[in-house]
Amino acid sequence: MLKKLSIKLASDFSIFSQNILWYFLSVFMFSRLFYVIGKWNELKYIKDPFDFFIMNDYNFSLVGAFIGFFVVLIINLRIRKEELEKYIDTLVLSFIFILFIGFAGAILGGQVYGIDTHFGIEVLYTHSFTPIPFQVPIFPLPIIYSILYFILFSILYILSMYIHIRGLLGYTGLTAMASILLIFDFFSGKSDILKEAVGMNITQLFSIFLIIFCTYKLYYISKNSSSNKDTTLIS
Repeated sequence: MLKKLSIKLASDFSIFSQNILWYFLSVFMFSRLFYVIGKWNELKYIKDPFDFFIMNDYNFSLVGAFIGFFVVLIINLRIRKEELEKYIDTLVLSFIFILFIGFAGAILGGQVYGIDTHFGIEVLYTHSFTPIPFQVPIFPLPIIYSILYFILFSILYILSMYIHIRGLLGYTGLTAMASILLIFDFFSGKSDILKEAVGMNITQLFSIFLIIFCTYKLYYISKNSSSNKDTTLIS
């Protein structure tokens, strides 16, 4: 999907294909690091630092994976002396597509789950291998996420046929993606050290940052477009 979108949106796919190992290592380390930080109150990782590398179920952070990927990307952009706007549309559409697939897979695996609610759409996990601690019907969080991200990806993909302002789709999609995470993670059955302290988890706080950042970027794109500066895709 990333290669296909790179061709469609006039991005250089080599910035991804030539650095696959670095992307993988960075995503792994950062996603694990942010998970450990979020679960620091369990004291498990203080007792034995080796546990940092021991994983089961879904011991990774979505925020950490996102940051890890962009750390390598930004370093490469600096080396190549290119701007993020050249790739943001391709990246965001690809990332949203991955979220749709990932949350769909989490429906059966139970890696992502909601809390006990009474909306009439709850689901009950009954098999003995589920990591979900609840024995009652719970909010179908991965189903909601998967549906919403499929809809969001479909809308953005269709709009990409008609909108050719570089960065507009990417930052709009990123704002929508972050808004979905910010709202629906209130229904998450998982907790972390920040949620216990301030009522919002790491994902939600990072989502707020993304919304602010993307709003600024969209304002900048709008300002440049109204000034007739070149922000269009290369056809």
